[in-house]
Amino acid sequence: MTSKALIDSAVINSTTAGSKGLADRLFAHWFSRLVYAQIWEDPQSDIDALQLEPGSRILTISSGGCNALAYLSTRPSVVHAVDLNAAHLAMLNIKQQAIRHLPDYASVLSFLGDAGQEDNLKRYQRHIREHLDSNARAFWEKRSLNGKPRYHYFTRQTYQQGLLGEFIGLSHWLARRLGGDLSKMMEARDLQDQARLFEQYVAPVFDTAFFRWIARQPVALYSLGIPPSQFEELRKDAPDGLHLLFRERMRHLACDFPLQENCFAHQAFARRYDTRCQTALPLYLQEQHFSAIRSHIDRVHAHHTTLTAFLQHQPNNSLDAYLFLDAQDWMDQGQLTGLWREVTRTAAHGARVVFRTGGSQSPLEDKLPSGILQQWETDPEHNRRLYATDRSAIYGGMHLYRKR
Repeated sequence: MTSKALIDSAVINSTTAGSKGLADRLFAHWFSRLVYAQIWEDPQSDIDALQLEPGSRILTISSGGCNALAYLSTRPSVVHAVDLNAAHLAMLNIKQQAIRHLPDYASVLSFLGDAGQEDNLKRYQRHIREHLDSNARAFWEKRSLNGKPRYHYFTRQTYQQGLLGEFIGLSHWLARRLGGDLSKMMEARDLQDQARLFEQYVAPVFDTAFFRWIARQPVALYSLGIPPSQFEELRKDAPDGLHLLFRERMRHLACDFPLQENCFAHQAFARRYDTRCQTALPLYLQEQHFSAIRSHIDRVHAHHTTLTAFLQHQPNNSLDAYLFLDAQDWMDQGQLTGLWREVTRTAAHGARVVFRTGGSQSPLEDKLPSGILQQWETDPEHNRRLYATDRSAIYGGMHLYRKR
């Protein structure tokens, strides 16, 4: 099945009607290309929440692939990475083959961390190209709008590509036009500096009339991967206006974690990773984890399908950990019930599920049948503490469910 067909099946459901129907179809079309060159859920928060141990059997949504690779640092027995979007699986595959076949850590860091060197063309051609799967190779060797094959992304800041990367670039341009400057955040020396620079150069942008108007337009958030159904959940958490909700989440990203320990802030404010500082890199690119990730790289398996369809082919009690990102915000009651019926069947004793939500509330309590829900437990207060640890800071909630 094509990416478009899979995305249509996920987005266009029983809630698709009237004006929302047009919005759903527009989003599905928009989301069919490369959206995330890097993922925007914190893998360290995932690892801590799931208490991942050696030998764990993990199912995750792939997205940009960073987290599926990061979980290898815990030495699992398998990581199944599922995605509706073949472009995301191509991104996972090129990262996987770079880690497996480039000569050493330094060359991996140049290719995937700096991701902006001319020498990366040679690295691709000599070490990576022949090892890509056929779909990934076709994706990376297709010519982009500038006439060059897509693997040239790795000579011009890969993470500035894709819909989200382009959205961040547009946000920088717009902020300057509205009197702010997102890049000024990178001048901070400590948390106190971060708070001062945020209030001076970032916060005022959210109070402008133009931004207030933009914040009310669902289509403006499509490049963040926010479909119309998730936009409605955001509105429920923003009685005083979405501009205030977005300002608070940006403040969380900018001010609540030291910049030198937050790769998400570097992408948001500098539009690149700081390869000189190990703690500022994504977990999967940190040298301390390189040996474990490289030695277990063959344990990541990609699947171009839906979560539910994948699970329908898995044995009972066969998985220990599930990571659903924010996919459940897209689902209607029937889709959610179908997914959790399979999760409950395939979950081993004590299995854990982690997911994010655009709003603060879990959708499970209102939508799942009691017969399924009573087999799982969650602690809202613990979930709030988990949310506070997620350095990406773009969601409204992080939720952990444990099988009873």
